[in-house]
Amino acid sequence: MDHALLVSRLGRQIREKRINRGLTQASLADLAGLPRQKVVAVEKGALTVGMLAYARILGALECELAVIPAAMPTLEELGELFE
Repeated sequence: MDHALLVSRLGRQIREKRINRGLTQASLADLAGLPRQKVVAVEKGALTVGMLAYARILGALECELAVIPAAMPTLEELGELFE
């Protein structure tokens, strides 16, 4: 499975969780002790974001990572890889 796809999925899940909690990117950044641009990068699936930023954001959302088997990519996800 392509690592860029996995990072993109994680960013999308974090964005959904943030929105479900009624948080803005700025408020999540404040809770995580990070600049808002780092939250933006995480949600976009930027490959340059370090694990510490993910850990801080997940902690602020009161979430944790779980390792599960990867699902096959959707056609939409495959298309995003070529943008």
